[in-house]
Amino acid sequence: MSFEEKINGYASEKKELCIANDSISDTLFKEYGVNRGLRDQNGKGVLTGLTNISKIVSFKSENGVRVPCDGQLWYRGYNVQNLIRELGETEFGFEKTAYLLLFGEKPDASQLEEFKQVMGECRNLPKAFTRDVIMKAPTKDIMNSMTKSILTLSSYDDNIGSADLENCIRQCIQLISVFPMLAVYGYHAYNHFDNNQSMYIHRPDPELSTAENLLMMLRPDKKYTLTEAKVLDVALMLHMEHGGGNNSTFTTRVVTSSGSDTYSAIAAAMSSLKGPKHGGANIKVMEMMDNIRNNLHDIHDRDEIRDYLSKMLDGQVFDHKGLIYGMGHAVYSLSDPRERIFKSFVEELAHEKGREDDMELYNNIEELAPELIAEKRHIFKGVSPNVDFYSGFVYDMLGIPVELYTPIFAVARIVGWSAHRIEELIGMNKIIRPAYMSVMEEKEPAPEKY
Repeated sequence: MSFEEKINGYASEKKELCIANDSISDTLFKEYGVNRGLRDQNGKGVLTGLTNISKIVSFKSENGVRVPCDGQLWYRGYNVQNLIRELGETEFGFEKTAYLLLFGEKPDASQLEEFKQVMGECRNLPKAFTRDVIMKAPTKDIMNSMTKSILTLSSYDDNIGSADLENCIRQCIQLISVFPMLAVYGYHAYNHFDNNQSMYIHRPDPELSTAENLLMMLRPDKKYTLTEAKVLDVALMLHMEHGGGNNSTFTTRVVTSSGSDTYSAIAAAMSSLKGPKHGGANIKVMEMMDNIRNNLHDIHDRDEIRDYLSKMLDGQVFDHKGLIYGMGHAVYSLSDPRERIFKSFVEELAHEKGREDDMELYNNIEELAPELIAEKRHIFKGVSPNVDFYSGFVYDMLGIPVELYTPIFAVARIVGWSAHRIEELIGMNKIIRPAYMSVMEEKEPAPEKY
């Protein structure tokens, strides 16, 4: 018997022992008023902190009653919808929005130009880093590849552990700047060594936006259209930050509160984001859409679509989980503002790419799924499509491989993580340490004295 077989057999043998000793009855959670997942029975998050960075609106008060409303997302006092509307036809918003989230104010023209220049100069990895770190032990799991790179970058930082605020700001800006490189280069290494494809590493252009650089570095010919770059830029803006209570941002604040360094905090956030319950939702939507296409005789037939979605909710088809992915959100009720903003850009890209039939299918599912869910489920706050319903479709149209879907989320969200790390350092100064109530049964009497 090989060692691998032996250790796997041992783990399998101990599995039931763990289940027997680590299972806690649902009744105990209710008895002690413990909210699993830090969410109450209505889905509302347990209040764990205060933030001045962003705000999510999903309910309003009418005559003292909390009622669902159309969702809103605010960054530093500005509605995200307006931030995107204000952009010129050829203007990109990632850098401007990053400045806003990090420093709390909109940059003027000179401040924005200076910030872009700083970011451009920071898009530079240490000598031989791509060869010696990214290309070593390549993996299909690009999130893990990026996390390895983040932690290794700390080895090149002489002030890794300094708690000075300016040091943290410097580290955050440098990481935000190189994240597209860590993601794309990590994919190219995997694609070359595991898929036997050609290797090409394009250096970023300091004159280009983050979205443009990402597409340029990803593609062999470096080419992209304005529409492609604009749509990706909007996607990055919409994924930058989300209220502070999401799993990865909370992880950033927890690790920061312990006094740990920037690289460790961001690596921990990456480990959280890669979870399929958090950052991998758009991949599940794409798998679902492929399943729907493959099982419909006519993707334009609304009755056939409705019937198949009904079977999906009943757990008869696809993954048998009884879910329609991309529908509903932990916070939003009547609508996800990010989805509403994003949709017009998705339609523009679908037209450019000749994917109108796919767009029609998405539109039909967006209309039919909430009706079916309302019929078959007791949903207290309503159901609407979320931004993940369309983001995977956009990445597919841009030719972005599935392995990069969650890493691109990270390229955006590191801005929010950085803003929350800075806010935690400035305003909190107390380690986050929630309580767990022990329900352990004592199996022997306590000693009289030690």
